[in-house]
Amino acid sequence: MKASKSLLLFFIPGLALYAVFFLYPTISAIFYSFTDWDGLSEAFQFVGTSNYERAFTGDTVFRKTIGNNLKFMLAVVVFQTVIALAFALILVKNTKTTVFLRALYFFPTILSSVSVAFIWSFIYDPSLGILNQLLGLAGLDFLQQNWLGNANIAIFSLAATQVWFHAGQMLIIFVAGLQAIPKELYEVAEIEGASKWQTFRKVTWPLLAPSATIVIAYTTIQSFKAFDLVFAMTGGGPNRSTEIIATYIFDVAFSNYQFGYASAISVIFMALIALITFIQFKALRSDRISY
Repeated sequence: MKASKSLLLFFIPGLALYAVFFLYPTISAIFYSFTDWDGLSEAFQFVGTSNYERAFTGDTVFRKTIGNNLKFMLAVVVFQTVIALAFALILVKNTKTTVFLRALYFFPTILSSVSVAFIWSFIYDPSLGILNQLLGLAGLDFLQQNWLGNANIAIFSLAATQVWFHAGQMLIIFVAGLQAIPKELYEVAEIEGASKWQTFRKVTWPLLAPSATIVIAYTTIQSFKAFDLVFAMTGGGPNRSTEIIATYIFDVAFSNYQFGYASAISVIFMALIALITFIQFKALRSDRISY
Protein backbone atom coordinates (compact mmCIF):
# COMPACT_ATOMS: atom_id res chain seq x y z
CA MET A 1 0.00 0.00 0.00
CA LYS A 2 2.79 2.37 0.94
CA ALA A 3 4.64 1.44 -2.22
CA SER A 4 1.63 2.30 -4.39
CA LYS A 5 1.27 5.66 -2.64
CA SER A 6 4.95 6.34 -3.23
CA LEU A 7 4.54 5.55 -6.93
CA LEU A 8 1.69 8.05 -7.17
CA LEU A 9 4.09 10.78 -6.09
CA PHE A 10 5.97 10.34 -9.37
CA PHE A 11 2.88 11.52 -11.25
CA ILE A 12 2.72 14.83 -9.39
CA PRO A 13 5.46 16.71 -11.35
CA GLY A 14 3.96 15.64 -14.68
CA LEU A 15 0.44 16.52 -13.59
CA ALA A 16 1.63 19.89 -12.32
CA LEU A 17 3.32 20.73 -15.62
CA TYR A 18 0.26 19.53 -17.54
CA ALA A 19 -2.06 21.68 -15.39
CA VAL A 20 0.10 24.82 -15.63
CA PHE A 21 1.07 24.69 -19.31
CA PHE A 22 -1.97 23.02 -20.89
CA LEU A 23 -5.04 22.68 -18.68
CA TYR A 24 -5.03 26.21 -17.24
CA PRO A 25 -4.36 27.98 -20.61
CA THR A 26 -7.07 25.88 -22.27
CA ILE A 27 -9.67 26.69 -19.62
CA SER A 28 -8.64 30.36 -19.71
CA ALA A 29 -9.01 30.50 -23.49
CA ILE A 30 -12.50 29.01 -23.29
CA PHE A 31 -13.45 31.47 -20.55
CA TYR A 32 -12.13 34.55 -22.37
CA SER A 33 -13.71 33.44 -25.65
CA PHE A 34 -17.04 34.56 -24.19
CA THR A 35 -15.73 38.04 -23.33
CA ASP A 36 -14.56 41.20 -25.08
CA TRP A 37 -11.24 41.30 -23.18
CA ASP A 38 -8.58 43.39 -24.91
CA GLY A 39 -5.65 41.62 -23.25
CA LEU A 40 -4.47 44.72 -21.38
CA SER A 41 -7.14 46.07 -19.06
CA GLU A 42 -8.55 44.24 -16.08
CA ALA A 43 -12.14 45.03 -17.06
CA PHE A 44 -14.07 42.99 -19.58
CA GLN A 45 -17.65 42.11 -20.37
CA PHE A 46 -19.29 38.82 -21.21
CA VAL A 47 -20.60 38.84 -24.77
CA GLY A 48 -22.03 35.33 -24.92
CA THR A 49 -21.46 33.52 -28.20
CA SER A 50 -21.03 36.67 -30.28
CA ASN A 51 -17.32 35.96 -30.85
CA TYR A 52 -18.16 32.57 -32.31
CA GLU A 53 -20.97 34.02 -34.41
CA ARG A 54 -18.57 36.62 -35.75
CA ALA A 55 -16.02 33.95 -36.66
CA PHE A 56 -18.47 31.78 -38.57
CA THR A 57 -20.69 34.42 -40.17
CA GLY A 58 -19.01 37.82 -40.24
CA ASP A 59 -15.27 37.29 -40.59
CA THR A 60 -14.31 36.56 -44.18
CA VAL A 61 -10.60 36.61 -43.34
CA PHE A 62 -11.03 33.84 -40.78
CA ARG A 63 -12.86 31.68 -43.31
CA LYS A 64 -10.04 32.34 -45.78
CA THR A 65 -7.46 31.23 -43.21
CA ILE A 66 -9.33 27.94 -42.76
CA GLY A 67 -9.15 27.36 -46.52
CA ASN A 68 -5.46 28.24 -46.58
CA ASN A 69 -4.77 25.92 -43.66
CA LEU A 70 -6.61 23.04 -45.28
CA LYS A 71 -4.67 23.52 -48.55
CA PHE A 72 -1.42 23.65 -46.61
CA MET A 73 -2.34 20.62 -44.51
CA LEU A 74 -3.42 18.44 -47.45
CA ALA A 75 -0.29 19.26 -49.46
CA VAL A 76 2.00 18.59 -46.50
CA VAL A 77 0.27 15.41 -45.32
CA VAL A 78 0.12 13.82 -48.77
CA PHE A 79 3.61 14.68 -50.02
CA GLN A 80 5.43 14.35 -46.69
CA THR A 81 3.88 10.94 -45.98
CA VAL A 82 4.52 9.60 -49.50
CA ILE A 83 8.11 10.89 -49.62
CA ALA A 84 8.94 9.68 -46.12
CA LEU A 85 7.48 6.23 -46.82
CA ALA A 86 9.25 5.92 -50.18
CA PHE A 87 12.63 6.77 -48.65
CA ALA A 88 11.95 4.50 -45.67
CA LEU A 89 11.36 1.55 -48.00
CA ILE A 90 14.69 2.28 -49.69
CA LEU A 91 16.65 2.86 -46.47
CA VAL A 92 15.09 0.19 -44.25
CA LYS A 93 18.20 -2.02 -44.11
CA ASN A 94 20.86 -1.15 -41.52
CA THR A 95 24.01 -0.51 -43.51
CA LYS A 96 26.59 2.23 -43.12
CA THR A 97 25.22 4.01 -46.17
CA THR A 98 21.56 3.85 -45.13
CA VAL A 99 22.32 4.92 -41.55
CA PHE A 100 24.30 7.90 -42.87
CA LEU A 101 21.52 8.86 -45.28
CA ARG A 102 18.88 8.60 -42.54
CA ALA A 103 20.91 10.95 -40.37
CA LEU A 104 21.38 13.30 -43.33
CA TYR A 105 17.66 13.44 -44.09
CA PHE A 106 16.85 13.87 -40.40
CA PHE A 107 19.24 16.84 -40.06
CA PRO A 108 16.79 19.60 -41.17
CA THR A 109 14.48 18.63 -38.30
CA ILE A 110 17.00 19.82 -35.70
CA LEU A 111 17.18 23.28 -37.26
CA SER A 112 15.02 26.07 -35.89
CA SER A 113 11.96 27.06 -37.91
CA VAL A 114 13.30 30.59 -38.34
CA SER A 115 16.58 29.25 -39.76
CA VAL A 116 14.68 27.09 -42.23
CA ALA A 117 12.51 30.08 -43.15
CA PHE A 118 15.54 32.22 -43.98
CA ILE A 119 17.20 29.43 -45.97
CA TRP A 120 14.12 28.84 -48.10
CA SER A 121 13.31 32.52 -48.47
CA PHE A 122 16.71 32.86 -50.13
CA ILE A 123 16.10 29.76 -52.28
CA TYR A 124 12.76 31.19 -53.42
CA ASP A 125 14.10 34.70 -54.06
CA PRO A 126 12.93 35.64 -57.60
CA SER A 127 16.20 37.42 -58.50
CA LEU A 128 18.98 35.69 -56.60
CA GLY A 129 17.31 32.45 -55.51
CA ILE A 130 18.94 29.19 -56.51
CA LEU A 131 15.62 27.65 -57.58
CA ASN A 132 14.98 30.13 -60.40
CA GLN A 133 18.65 30.00 -61.39
CA LEU A 134 18.55 26.20 -61.69
CA LEU A 135 15.37 26.41 -63.76
CA GLY A 136 17.09 28.92 -66.02
CA LEU A 137 20.15 26.71 -66.44
CA ALA A 138 17.88 23.78 -67.30
CA GLY A 139 16.15 25.84 -69.98
CA LEU A 140 12.91 25.97 -68.01
CA ASP A 141 12.68 29.74 -67.80
CA PHE A 142 8.90 29.58 -68.24
CA LEU A 143 8.68 27.88 -64.82
CA GLN A 144 10.50 30.67 -62.99
CA GLN A 145 8.24 32.30 -60.45
CA ASN A 146 8.04 34.76 -57.60
CA TRP A 147 7.44 31.74 -55.40
CA LEU A 148 6.43 33.65 -52.28
CA GLY A 149 4.97 36.69 -54.04
CA ASN A 150 2.49 34.90 -56.26
CA ALA A 151 -0.77 34.56 -54.32
CA ASN A 152 -1.75 31.46 -56.33
CA ILE A 153 1.26 29.34 -55.38
CA ALA A 154 2.70 30.91 -52.22
CA ILE A 155 0.89 28.55 -49.85
CA PHE A 156 2.20 25.53 -51.78
CA SER A 157 5.74 26.96 -51.71
CA LEU A 158 5.44 27.07 -47.94
CA ALA A 159 4.11 23.51 -47.96
CA ALA A 160 7.18 22.35 -49.90
CA THR A 161 9.40 23.96 -47.26
CA GLN A 162 7.47 22.24 -44.49
CA VAL A 163 7.87 18.87 -46.25
CA TRP A 164 11.63 19.38 -46.57
CA PHE A 165 11.75 20.41 -42.92
CA HIS A 166 10.03 17.35 -41.41
CA ALA A 167 10.08 14.51 -43.97
CA GLY A 168 13.27 13.11 -42.42
CA GLN A 169 11.60 12.93 -39.03
CA MET A 170 8.68 10.94 -40.44
CA LEU A 171 11.16 8.76 -42.34
CA ILE A 172 12.60 7.51 -39.02
CA ILE A 173 9.13 6.56 -37.75
CA PHE A 174 8.42 4.60 -40.91
CA VAL A 175 11.81 2.84 -40.76
CA ALA A 176 11.09 1.76 -37.17
CA GLY A 177 7.69 0.42 -38.27
CA LEU A 178 9.14 -1.45 -41.24
CA GLN A 179 11.90 -3.05 -39.17
CA ALA A 180 9.28 -4.35 -36.71
CA ILE A 181 7.54 -6.40 -39.43
CA PRO A 182 8.58 -10.10 -39.19
CA LYS A 183 10.76 -11.15 -42.12
CA GLU A 184 8.99 -14.51 -42.21
CA LEU A 185 5.91 -12.83 -43.68
CA TYR A 186 7.92 -11.59 -46.65
CA GLU A 187 9.38 -15.07 -47.14
CA VAL A 188 5.88 -16.57 -47.21
CA ALA A 189 4.73 -13.92 -49.68
CA GLU A 190 7.71 -14.69 -51.93
CA ILE A 191 6.99 -18.41 -51.80
CA GLU A 192 3.35 -17.72 -52.70
CA GLY A 193 4.54 -15.79 -55.75
CA ALA A 194 3.24 -12.39 -54.65
CA SER A 195 4.48 -9.39 -56.62
CA LYS A 196 6.18 -6.46 -54.88
CA TRP A 197 2.98 -4.42 -55.06
CA GLN A 198 0.90 -7.29 -53.65
CA THR A 199 3.44 -7.78 -50.86
CA PHE A 200 3.32 -4.10 -50.02
CA ARG A 201 -0.48 -3.97 -50.10
CA LYS A 202 -1.16 -7.21 -48.22
CA VAL A 203 1.81 -7.36 -45.83
CA THR A 204 3.70 -4.11 -45.47
CA TRP A 205 0.91 -1.53 -45.41
CA PRO A 206 -1.48 -3.29 -42.98
CA LEU A 207 1.34 -3.85 -40.47
CA LEU A 208 2.67 -0.34 -41.06
CA ALA A 209 -0.73 1.26 -40.41
CA PRO A 210 0.04 2.11 -36.74
CA SER A 211 3.17 4.01 -37.83
CA ALA A 212 1.23 5.66 -40.65
CA THR A 213 -1.42 6.78 -38.16
CA ILE A 214 1.23 8.44 -36.02
CA VAL A 215 2.89 10.07 -39.04
CA ILE A 216 -0.34 11.42 -40.52
CA ALA A 217 -1.73 12.67 -37.18
CA TYR A 218 1.57 14.31 -36.21
CA THR A 219 2.01 15.83 -39.67
CA THR A 220 -1.52 17.24 -39.51
CA ILE A 221 -0.86 18.88 -36.15
CA GLN A 222 2.47 20.23 -37.42
CA SER A 223 0.83 21.76 -40.47
CA PHE A 224 -1.72 23.58 -38.34
CA LYS A 225 0.96 24.82 -35.94
CA ALA A 226 3.40 26.08 -38.58
CA PHE A 227 3.15 29.62 -37.23
CA ASP A 228 6.84 30.46 -37.02
CA LEU A 229 7.65 29.17 -40.51
CA VAL A 230 4.79 31.07 -42.17
CA PHE A 231 5.30 34.21 -40.12
CA ALA A 232 9.03 34.36 -40.88
CA MET A 233 8.68 33.63 -44.61
CA THR A 234 5.60 35.59 -45.68
CA GLY A 235 3.90 37.08 -42.63
CA GLY A 236 0.63 35.81 -44.11
CA GLY A 237 0.98 37.65 -47.41
CA PRO A 238 0.63 38.39 -50.22
CA ASN A 239 -2.95 39.58 -49.71
CA ARG A 240 -3.42 37.02 -46.89
CA SER A 241 -2.93 34.15 -49.35
CA THR A 242 -0.67 32.38 -46.82
CA GLU A 243 -2.48 33.53 -43.69
CA ILE A 244 -3.18 30.44 -41.61
CA ILE A 245 -5.25 30.22 -38.45
CA ALA A 246 -2.24 30.45 -36.12
CA THR A 247 -0.88 33.64 -37.72
CA TYR A 248 -4.37 35.15 -37.80
CA ILE A 249 -4.81 34.50 -34.07
CA PHE A 250 -1.54 36.35 -33.47
CA ASP A 251 -2.69 39.23 -35.65
CA VAL A 252 -6.09 39.52 -33.92
CA ALA A 253 -4.60 39.28 -30.42
CA PHE A 254 -1.39 41.31 -30.64
CA SER A 255 -2.11 43.74 -33.48
CA ASN A 256 -5.78 44.46 -32.84
CA TYR A 257 -5.83 43.63 -29.11
CA GLN A 258 -9.00 41.56 -29.39
CA PHE A 259 -7.99 38.78 -27.04
CA GLY A 260 -11.57 37.65 -26.46
CA TYR A 261 -12.13 37.10 -30.16
CA ALA A 262 -8.67 35.54 -30.55
CA SER A 263 -9.54 33.11 -27.76
CA ALA A 264 -12.72 32.10 -29.58
CA ILE A 265 -10.73 31.44 -32.77
CA SER A 266 -8.23 29.41 -30.70
CA VAL A 267 -11.01 27.22 -29.32
CA ILE A 268 -12.38 26.65 -32.83
CA PHE A 269 -8.83 25.93 -33.99
CA MET A 270 -8.33 23.32 -31.27
CA ALA A 271 -11.67 21.67 -32.06
CA LEU A 272 -10.84 21.60 -35.79
CA ILE A 273 -7.50 19.84 -35.20
CA ALA A 274 -9.16 17.33 -32.88
CA LEU A 275 -11.90 16.60 -35.44
CA ILE A 276 -9.51 16.12 -38.36
CA THR A 277 -7.11 13.87 -36.41
CA PHE A 278 -10.06 11.81 -35.12
CA ILE A 279 -11.37 11.30 -38.67
CA GLN A 280 -7.89 10.33 -39.87
CA PHE A 281 -7.49 7.86 -37.01
CA LYS A 282 -10.86 6.24 -37.68
CA ALA A 283 -10.18 6.04 -41.42
CA LEU A 284 -6.75 4.47 -40.98
CA ARG A 285 -8.03 2.10 -38.32
CA SER A 286 -10.88 0.88 -40.51
CA ASP A 287 -8.45 0.58 -43.43
CA ARG A 288 -6.20 -1.59 -41.29
CA ILE A 289 -9.10 -3.79 -40.13
CA SER A 290 -10.30 -4.29 -43.71
CA TYR A 291 -7.11 -6.12 -44.51
